[in-house]
Amino acid sequence: MSALTIQPTTKFLKAGAISAAIIFAAIEALFMIYRRDDTVPSWVTILPVLIFLWPASRYIRWRFTKGTVSGDRLRYETGFASKSTRTIQLTKIQDVRVDQRLVQRLFNIGDLSIETAGETSRLTIHNVDDPQTLADELMTRAQHGAAPAPGTA
Repeated sequence: MSALTIQPTTKFLKAGAISAAIIFAAIEALFMIYRRDDTVPSWVTILPVLIFLWPASRYIRWRFTKGTVSGDRLRYETGFASKSTRTIQLTKIQDVRVDQRLVQRLFNIGDLSIETAGETSRLTIHNVDDPQTLADELMTRAQHGAAPAPGTA
């Protein structure tokens, strides 16, 4: 079987960036309409950075969150400055659950919870695209096991 990559959706990233751009444009338009003199307050020069901090932080979090299913293992990595990696054997997966709030259902996005045998039994990956198909694929791979590596029997 081929490797499967699991990453949070970019739909919310795009919506956040568009919202920030609209807010920025509205503030700039208001500033141009209502400015009374040629001096620009210092907060106006900082405003673009502050408006785009939220989508930028969400992008960084998205960029450094990834799950990969290859062979008989699921590896989930998160973190930018400090990194956390969790590796789960597919044969230890007992249950895969999909949770979708109303807004997530509208965009076919959901939270994927993977239950395993062991002490740290739950891994939740938030806001993945097409979560039910992904859950079905994980369960199929867990039940049938990974295909043997080429050259081994």
